[in-house]
Amino acid sequence: SSFDVAVVGAGIVGLAAARELIQRHPSLAFAVLEKEQEPAHHQSGHNSGVIHSGIYYTPGSLKAKLCVQGAALCYKYCDQKGIPYKQCGKLIVAVEHDEIPRLKALYERGLQNNVPGLKLIGAKEIQEKEPFCRGLLALDSPYTGIVDYKQVAQSYARDFQEAGGTILTDFEVTNMEMAKESSPESQDGLKYPVIVRNKK
Repeated sequence: SSFDVAVVGAGIVGLAAARELIQRHPSLAFAVLEKEQEPAHHQSGHNSGVIHSGIYYTPGSLKAKLCVQGAALCYKYCDQKGIPYKQCGKLIVAVEHDEIPRLKALYERGLQNNVPGLKLIGAKEIQEKEPFCRGLLALDSPYTGIVDYKQVAQSYARDFQEAGGTILTDFEVTNMEMAKESSPESQDGLKYPVIVRNKK
């Protein structure tokens, strides 16, 4: 088979990239190549499942911006597709006095990153939220959540296929080589095709 674009790896990153590309360039033929029998077989289906709120990253950095935006988009996508998630929140707890300045600095960083709903809570509120937790001060991040990212990846795969993309499983890429350059009139400016081969 011949495709304009082939993405190697049907984990959540590969599927998300393929889904976005086919939406932007629907006239091209796309494939995702996966060596396993199903998408999201490895890390995408075996992780903590946390939807991070964006507290930790350096303010103004791309990581901070993308984490906050990505969390909002993740919740929105799950709502649209009926994927269950739990916006359970998270407490970051200072149990020693010397940890309080660092906790407050983390709070300020989260505010600079525009993380929604952040607040500092005292010992009483900590126990109200988590009865078995003891601390002097805590950073309450209600926007943190959990989701089964394998379900998210499988939904990306369906979106990709419904848009006309092809997913080839049990297809391990064993070799790539540069083909001859296409003509300047090549659609979408794809000038450097790659030949992909698998073990079969």
